[in-house]
Amino acid sequence: MYFAALLARTEDGWEASDTELDDVETLSDLADLAREASPDDDTVLVLIEQEDAWFGVVRIDGEDDPRIYVSDAAAAARSSYGEILLTAELLGREPGDDVPDLDSLDLDGTEDGEPDSDDDDAAADAVPHSPVGDTGILDDLGVSEKELRALDADDALNSIAEALGASEVLETVR
Repeated sequence: MYFAALLARTEDGWEASDTELDDVETLSDLADLAREASPDDDTVLVLIEQEDAWFGVVRIDGEDDPRIYVSDAAAAARSSYGEILLTAELLGREPGDDVPDLDSLDLDGTEDGEPDSDDDDAAADAVPHSPVGDTGILDDLGVSEKELRALDADDALNSIAEALGASEVLETVR
């Protein structure tokens, strides 16, 4: 089960809206969707979670490049929404790196059910079972790097919203 919401900071506080990600195919599409939620170039947070597996935060500040944090890259890589967030840059890859196609990996981490190989090890290295991205993404909003990394996937978005003072508005769209 997935949940996605936009939190836009305004002069009056945070405003929340649930969002449909079915038409979002790229990080650029997601950033455009977030920017539409805040016509005044205020901060917009896109909060995405897959129940008990992973969560992600995308921060858009005006026309700046999106800042991204994903709690478990390997779990997110198995999700169509997670794949939007897991850019080559976020995973520390250079264009042209010889990394197996993530789409070809089975849920057990092997390619098409084959036994583990060196290629599978490279894929595992490319997509760690750990957080990736900007761990300081919410520092100035009251959620430190240490607090962000310690959040459990099953309650992370509620904890973030509570720290922001936006738990009531998030709950209205849940």
